[in-house]
Amino acid sequence: MEKYIVKGGTPLKGEVKISGAKNAALGILAAAVMTDQVVTVENVPLVRDSDVIIKALQSVGASIRQKEKNVFEIDGSTIKSVNIRYDQVKKIRASYYLIGALLGKYKEAKVALPGGCDIGSRPIDMHIKGFTALGADVDIMAGGIVWARARKLTGAHIYFDMVSVGATINLMMAACMAEGETILENAAKEPHIVDVANFLNAMGAKIKGAGTDVIRIKGVKKLHSVTYSIIPDQIEAGTFMAAAAITGGDITVCDVIPKHLESISAKLIEMGCEVIEGDDSVRVISKGRLHSTNIKTLPYPGFPTDMQPQFAAALSVAEGTSIVTEGVFDSRFRYVDELVRMGARGNLEGNTFYIEGVEKLSGAELTAPDLRAGAALVLAALAADGFSEIEDIHLIQRGYEDFDGKLRSLGADIVIITNEHDAQKFKLQVG
Repeated sequence: MEKYIVKGGTPLKGEVKISGAKNAALGILAAAVMTDQVVTVENVPLVRDSDVIIKALQSVGASIRQKEKNVFEIDGSTIKSVNIRYDQVKKIRASYYLIGALLGKYKEAKVALPGGCDIGSRPIDMHIKGFTALGADVDIMAGGIVWARARKLTGAHIYFDMVSVGATINLMMAACMAEGETILENAAKEPHIVDVANFLNAMGAKIKGAGTDVIRIKGVKKLHSVTYSIIPDQIEAGTFMAAAAITGGDITVCDVIPKHLESISAKLIEMGCEVIEGDDSVRVISKGRLHSTNIKTLPYPGFPTDMQPQFAAALSVAEGTSIVTEGVFDSRFRYVDELVRMGARGNLEGNTFYIEGVEKLSGAELTAPDLRAGAALVLAALAADGFSEIEDIHLIQRGYEDFDGKLRSLGADIVIITNEHDAQKFKLQVG
């Protein structure tokens, strides 16, 4: 079993290139099979979630070729089935995008209910209501298979009871090949919503309003070939920005869209960091001990829920008391016990974490409970005294391309080990 071993205490410094957005890639890779022409997708992050979607599409006959390191050619003309089995998608939540893509193109999809990180209740009832409004019959079959089918899809006016990124993307995909106009109200506005819409439009879809809370879609009969590059990953960029803060470092994150990072930058400035924006970069300089602050996660453009654990880790060594409130998902604080084992102090009451900052954390044996919490524990380990070992790193690898390699390029002492001999060897090497 692979795990990270980390020696903390080194300020991270240098430049790091941010990969393509994982959350955009999953929707775009699914949507790429909605045409029978070859689609080229660039800047695909080489993470486990991308790999799962690619293999799921290949399992139903899609022809997918890795042309270059982060470039894939996708041919949906060879698809022979619309049945995605549970064993193909059990590891990721975003497998539900395959429903919207296949339903839009073939007017039928059989896709296993998704897996991925357990960070609270994330039902797909709004997806199902949306598909039904477009004219599909949707059943949950034995074994947790979502079976959606329709003679034809017809545009509809759909209001989301709550803001949902997944439902917004899924309904955009299905509706872009429905007859007539679809209006999605109370839609999510995250950058990856806009990226998936831009990708579909580049294929010939007619989508307007992505990035606002009202999206209008005029259905088309066919989509066509395109070459498209995925936007940079807002959460990966934010994680490295938080790494600069917690380690007392100086990191420039490159190949980013600074506007997507404004809520993260604002909190780092409140915490005492200097943030310098370039055209496609953001530099974070940590100056002395961090200041306490309060954070509440909200849908975009609010502070992202996927950055909450990383900032809680940083605030655990900030001076004073901080309050972190989770406003999007429940069960997102399963990392708290791990931080406490490192010497962090605080109380968890419902969806609010009251943090009393300590001067220093101590290395410990840790287990990553989910993707973003796992990344937060790596950041905590990088700032702690001594060595930490972090298990279940496959969860972290779901969303970060070459995470340990990029950290090492910034001066971090971190490796992946598979046995105790390698752990002892690393400890001797770095002292």
